[in-house]
Amino acid sequence: MTRRTLWLTLRAIVGVGLLLATGWALATAGGAVPHQHWALGALLAVAALAGLVLLGATALAWRRDRRSPSEPPEPTRPRTRARRVLGAAGAGAGLVLLAVLAAAVVRIRPFPATDAALSALRADDAVDVVESGGWYAFVPRGEEPTTGLVYSPGARVDVRATAAVLRPLAEAGYLVVALKEPLGIALTSPEQSASAMAAFDGVEHWAVGGHSLGGVAASSFAAAHQDEVDGLLLHASYPLGDMSASDVLVASVSGSQDGLTTPDDIDASRAKLPAATVFTEVEGAVHAFFADYGPQPGDGTPTVPRTQAQAEIVAASEALLAAVAAG
Repeated sequence: MTRRTLWLTLRAIVGVGLLLATGWALATAGGAVPHQHWALGALLAVAALAGLVLLGATALAWRRDRRSPSEPPEPTRPRTRARRVLGAAGAGAGLVLLAVLAAAVVRIRPFPATDAALSALRADDAVDVVESGGWYAFVPRGEEPTTGLVYSPGARVDVRATAAVLRPLAEAGYLVVALKEPLGIALTSPEQSASAMAAFDGVEHWAVGGHSLGGVAASSFAAAHQDEVDGLLLHASYPLGDMSASDVLVASVSGSQDGLTTPDDIDASRAKLPAATVFTEVEGAVHAFFADYGPQPGDGTPTVPRTQAQAEIVAASEALLAAVAAG
């Protein structure tokens, strides 16, 4: 195999990889992509287009290389050795970046919401569920809520997967907004909570919170906006920095069998949180019980039913919102 043939083969492999990665993400995300932040769909579109362009350009190059000897070669301008080396290096770097893009598409595919979560997205006489470009809002019907929660899902978790845990809080009379995070990673937009809070100006008391990495982002927002945020809800999470001197009301809810945010991680976070923080460890619960998206690699093994654990998670979360509402 000549060097030229090897190069074209590598280009074809990367092009096919981009298309396969995009197709796999769409096929296995359970219809989640249209309901996430627009950045995810944009990334998938860019990856698919790059794959098509790369395959098309490679096919044309192969066709030129197989041109009949009777056909005159296309005129080309001679290049110096330095230009050839730079051109090859640039083309190689571009191919590596496209391969990284294919890997990123596979990596950030969201864990799709289960049927239990999707059923909790249906509006009824108690709760209206409103989807916008930036979030899902669970709005209690009847009297306008004066206390609200802005919630950031865990990394790569379908925002809809939070519904079964968050909807009961709306049924209790609190406004709950679940954010659609760029590429499913809350830290890519740490100020996103502010836009949700501004959209519901009737709310007088706000808490922010989140699951796993979403809680880390929420803690950062709470620390930077203590004049606007009254409470912080950490689901299997911990603060990004030291909040021990903060006046924000904090509830830390975790699982005893969590393999990702372990009990040791929660213990280590105590020194960074206010002394009055309420810690609730749900016996037998794992990381994936804080939303409904199925099992997660690296997680522990649960020893209680999901419904039982989630009832305790909801109760601890509602207690924080009650304290925030009481001022």
